[in-house]
Amino acid sequence: MPTDRVTVVIPTYNERENLSHVAAAVTHQGYRLLVVDDSSPDGTGDLADRLASTDSMISVLHRGKKEGLGPAYGAGFDRALDDGAEIVIEMDADFSHDPADLPRLVQAVDDGADLAVGSRYVPGGSTPDWPLVRRLISRGGNLYARVMLGIPVRDSTAGFRAFRAGALRALAYRDAKSSGYAFQVEMAMRAREAGLRIVEVPISFRDRTRGTSKMGTGIVAEAMWLVTVWGVRRIGRAIRIWNR
Repeated sequence: MPTDRVTVVIPTYNERENLSHVAAAVTHQGYRLLVVDDSSPDGTGDLADRLASTDSMISVLHRGKKEGLGPAYGAGFDRALDDGAEIVIEMDADFSHDPADLPRLVQAVDDGADLAVGSRYVPGGSTPDWPLVRRLISRGGNLYARVMLGIPVRDSTAGFRAFRAGALRALAYRDAKSSGYAFQVEMAMRAREAGLRIVEVPISFRDRTRGTSKMGTGIVAEAMWLVTVWGVRRIGRAIRIWNR
């Protein structure tokens, strides 16, 4: 597949320290980059505009305010699909996702996957910078989501993933109920419900070295609450079907 039919969507909020580096790494792979900036007060959006003015592979979508990961990705997906992308990739700006792994996700879709997930929790995947407690919490959260929602994905919270364009359109991502990182779980759940082929590609996930993490207790709480609500509804539907 021609590389210019692949668009990497990176949402940004105060990622000025990382943006130039990650933009260069993405376009070095030959892929288009769409920066979705939520009016970062540190000037990330202005920097993105300057990068786009000198590189036709980079484009920028400015949003009026910070509304969360889900709405940012939704707006980015709209733009990428409207621009003719055949594969749309989610990726963080902070190098926790290695741009060198992008071709492996693209290859997985090219080989037949509808959704390729860059996974920390399949053989070959790793989180080398994490302390044991963080690993246990993350693995426990993913196990909880897998059991409650019946998702055949070991890393449903992963934010490094590639969608086939037609599959992405089928997920009605604009109707997502989650605004934070639960958006990733919700998209995995919707992909499973839609019968899409999901493949996990092992990656090494590293902590950021520049800037500040956006993960907070509110985001975690939203994810746990929504997974519980969705899971209870799923179990209720199964019970009703069983009792018919």
